[in-house]
Amino acid sequence: MAMLQPVRGTQSLLGEDADRLHAVTAAFDATRRLFGFKRVEVPVLEPTAVFARTMGETTDVVSKEMYSFVDKGEEAVTLRPEFTAGIARAYLSEGWQQYAPLKVATHGPAFRYERPQKGRFRQFHQLDAEILGSSEAQSDVELLAFADHLLRELGIADGAVLKLNTLGDPATRQGWRDALYEHFRGSAGDLSADSRDRLERNPLRILDSKVHQDWPIIDAAPVIDDFLTAEAADFFAQVTAGLYAAGIAWERAPRLVRGIDYYRHTAFEFVTDRLGSQGTVLAGGRYDGLAEMLGGPPTPAVGWAAGVERLAMMMAAPAPETLDVAVVVEDDRAMAAAWRAVTALRRAGLSAELVATGSPRKRFDRAVKKGASEMLLLGVTDGKVAARFKGAGTPRAEAALAGLDWPDPA
Repeated sequence: MAMLQPVRGTQSLLGEDADRLHAVTAAFDATRRLFGFKRVEVPVLEPTAVFARTMGETTDVVSKEMYSFVDKGEEAVTLRPEFTAGIARAYLSEGWQQYAPLKVATHGPAFRYERPQKGRFRQFHQLDAEILGSSEAQSDVELLAFADHLLRELGIADGAVLKLNTLGDPATRQGWRDALYEHFRGSAGDLSADSRDRLERNPLRILDSKVHQDWPIIDAAPVIDDFLTAEAADFFAQVTAGLYAAGIAWERAPRLVRGIDYYRHTAFEFVTDRLGSQGTVLAGGRYDGLAEMLGGPPTPAVGWAAGVERLAMMMAAPAPETLDVAVVVEDDRAMAAAWRAVTALRRAGLSAELVATGSPRKRFDRAVKKGASEMLLLGVTDGKVAARFKGAGTPRAEAALAGLDWPDPA
């Protein structure tokens, strides 16, 4: 019988690789608390309509990449490809509006069927931070400050650049969209097939084209600044002023867009050249129109997501976990004493492992290989349990064992 292999595009992690992912989520959780974001949990499995409505039936994610199926109850369900739509659904259906403005953060697995490559998997992990129910520019700044702080905590801020743009208000977006349509329609014969397809559906998405033949046409396209209303310009000015006050560096990216219509105002990405062609490590924006697509009332909101695997690839290797005490049983008659000792050490907050198999020499060698800061050797002398530290011992370990009533040897 052939040995079973993992599903393509998934990964199992051990040791440093697993430690890297944990280091990212631990830094994220610590930063969440610093910024006052509540932890939130949402289902991995959602009604397919949650994503089809919000992402658009014709987007690549919905049409090609989602893991969707009809379950035994004849309900169309999907493994989440991202967090934002599910959080917005919960905000509306679980009564969370009463807490507005609500600052939440979460992390966990997400799923997309796409070609696996460096930093991109079919089951991957995301960090997600959102502020729902706030229309103020300060929320955009707060989220960007959260992201900037996290990258600093991970030691990768110097390798990431914040790219920032505004998508304006609905009037701004419509005016820009109409101008882009006319511009690209005039050069439709020179566009790639994908861009010609996008022209009628959403000309803004042509600005995301990775096809070289499109780039000269994109470079000549109208920019959004020519269409900003006074209100939209003022909102963007408030965001940039807040970033300046917070000491967060950024670069203007006038062609940075979000193809889905519910996005408004701020759009941003932290990008790097350290991951090859997949340079975005954290991205987000304001999505004031999303709640209405889910059947709810108009709800201003802004958020971002980041790939845990990509962040982990950029950071330095975390310090390996170390063992405080290895408890070595030199005489099997001291086994009961060993269990009592290892329990006392753990209850005192010290990591401890029991080494009690193999020959006495092999036990000692195995304990050395574990790299424990200290070794507690337990033997039997004159019919009594004899305990001694290899080395000077530690005050915490000695205190944990002080006055311990050693059981008689078995």
